[in-house]
Amino acid sequence: MTETDASCDGCGSFEARCYAESWPLRTAFVISRGSRTEAQVVVVEVSAGGVTGVGECTPYPRYGESVESVLAEISSVLPSLRSGLTRAQLQQALPAGAARNAVDCALADWEQQRAGNVDSGHAWLPTVQTLVIAAPDAMAEAARVAAGRGVTVLKLKLDRHQVLERVAAVRSAAPECQLVIDANEAWGAEGLPDLCDALARQGVAMLEQPLPAGDDELLATFPHPLPICADESCHTRADLPRLVGRYDMLNIKLDKTGGLREALALAEEGKARGFELMLGCMLCTSRAIRAAWPLGPSARFVDLDGPTWLAKDVDPLRFEGGRVYWTDKRGGEGG
Repeated sequence: MTETDASCDGCGSFEARCYAESWPLRTAFVISRGSRTEAQVVVVEVSAGGVTGVGECTPYPRYGESVESVLAEISSVLPSLRSGLTRAQLQQALPAGAARNAVDCALADWEQQRAGNVDSGHAWLPTVQTLVIAAPDAMAEAARVAAGRGVTVLKLKLDRHQVLERVAAVRSAAPECQLVIDANEAWGAEGLPDLCDALARQGVAMLEQPLPAGDDELLATFPHPLPICADESCHTRADLPRLVGRYDMLNIKLDKTGGLREALALAEEGKARGFELMLGCMLCTSRAIRAAWPLGPSARFVDLDGPTWLAKDVDPLRFEGGRVYWTDKRGGEGG
């Protein structure tokens, strides 16, 4: 565990610390760009007036982040936290990304607790269950198990191989489930319109990020028979102009937006521009899911199953029957 401490030195300022944690997964998490067996997160705690707020982020190598780089970014604003840095000021102090997210969520958590506002407002949210890349029969068995537990939306992680075969196997095993696909930028432009047609005929409800974020111009050149969602291509409101005409949905994640403040603004402006919304997460603990909760009601698809991949969670939310149920940090259900 790496830790940095700051001391509170006046009214409106915070004691603050940041540290890294590693959470083993219950099974390997396999997507098109590799496999992971643990979730590495960075936690920020801010304390003042007898109240402690907690925020969590997941550094993501795809975006040039590491645990070390995120800890360094957070450490750079700890002196400002001692002087009473506000969430509005934080938006300029750090760029969008995991580090700003952890600080923003810690400050937001502190504000909510200080105000006595710990109720989620919603007792539960629906959530998809992710199926990682495996042989078609293995993905079919995972789908069968998930459907048997009451899951109604399955998210298939796929690379460029056996796409239709894997989808067909899952569809056969879980015929009542809605299917969405996440390619994580792994597909190529050749044959993509025909593949989208084939997926639509198989009843796939949405396709997420089929092409690399820097090479997605093709998406504007053909009608989409199923909605296409921007994930790696969409971080903040600054990305929206180039997404119009290419994508139909936005996958909003706090680790991309740099916290709840920008995420809520992105959701509002995205909807005003005609995009539907998806709420996503990284591999994380339930702390990160609580922070993203306010965005859930506005999203067409909610993908908050990150903690279900952990061998052990902290302050766990309850995941059951395709839903995640709000509990406060003491384990009581609210909403």
